[in-house]
Amino acid sequence: MNQPVNHAVTLRQLSEHLAQQGMACQIEGTDDLPITAVNTLESAGPTEISFLANPRYERLMAETKAGAVIVNKKYEAPRTMRLVRTKDPYAALMASIVYIHGHRQHPQWGIHPQAIVSMTAQLGARANIGPGVTIESDVVIGDDAVIYPGCYIASGCRIGQRVLLYPNVIIYDFSQIGNEVTIHAGTVIGEDGLGYAPVQEQWFKIPQVGRVIIEDQVEIGANCTIDRATLGTTVIGRGSKFSNLIAIGHGTRVGENAMFVAQVGLAGSVQVGKNVQMGGQAGVVGHISIGDHAIIGAKAGVINDVPANEFVLGAPAIKGNDAKRVFMLTHKLPEMKQKIKVLEAEINALRAQMTSFREAMSDGV
Repeated sequence: MNQPVNHAVTLRQLSEHLAQQGMACQIEGTDDLPITAVNTLESAGPTEISFLANPRYERLMAETKAGAVIVNKKYEAPRTMRLVRTKDPYAALMASIVYIHGHRQHPQWGIHPQAIVSMTAQLGARANIGPGVTIESDVVIGDDAVIYPGCYIASGCRIGQRVLLYPNVIIYDFSQIGNEVTIHAGTVIGEDGLGYAPVQEQWFKIPQVGRVIIEDQVEIGANCTIDRATLGTTVIGRGSKFSNLIAIGHGTRVGENAMFVAQVGLAGSVQVGKNVQMGGQAGVVGHISIGDHAIIGAKAGVINDVPANEFVLGAPAIKGNDAKRVFMLTHKLPEMKQKIKVLEAEINALRAQMTSFREAMSDGV
């Protein structure tokens, strides 16, 4: 079941709203249908709206029970049904979800009596602080912050306006979080990086005296870790979006509008440009740079600099098209192995014949 709706609307009202958002629509069929929710093609019912943005799911259009479906302007439906035609169905879907369901509704605690807030902390207007939250000395938190139970904010942190921290987020001392940042449950910001020096076959800890800066409009998934710098700053650029289980090493700087999928790991002192995308389980060694608009494929192991606009794949990562050819050959290895065995047998037979021929010649035959 989807989350409760913000309010039910008619298909006509939804179309008018989308048009106001710059997404002009054309309705095919009656426009007075009440829309109570947005749902998938498989699960949608007669009063719910769905969408088709990827051709691979066209087969579902023949069976969906959705009351209406958002499609592109050229789509040919397999049967008579209500359609909302628009240039970008996916964008229209997102706007429809917000319009019908609204954003997530948070509990209203005010400042809960079971929260521990230092006398020297400064909380902005309309602070919403849940039970079990601890806010240490000299912390500054902006207006309209929502902090869920179990969060810990250490001394000297600066938290911007409209920040949302889900349960058990930990923010170490002197970290800086920008405006409109969302951090999901269990994430740790500003813990020590992996800094040890080998001295006489022992590891001695290097104090991590830097900090973390997370710029505005960043969203970080659950159970991520972002190390503080040894010296200086670890930076996550404005507008970047992280999935769950992302690990960022100390002193790494991620540019604006990055998109990292689950289990991406970056070692220390990596320089990442703007609008970089990294697929799931990609790993990056330390002290290299990744250019603007680069794409790192899933499970890639990046050990060298990646130029701007480059697509790399594989471990070690190479140019994407080259990596695809390598993968294709890998699938053919059993067949190639068998062919090599046949060729070896034929070569050995030819060698035996040549040996016999030479022996015959030497005997004067």
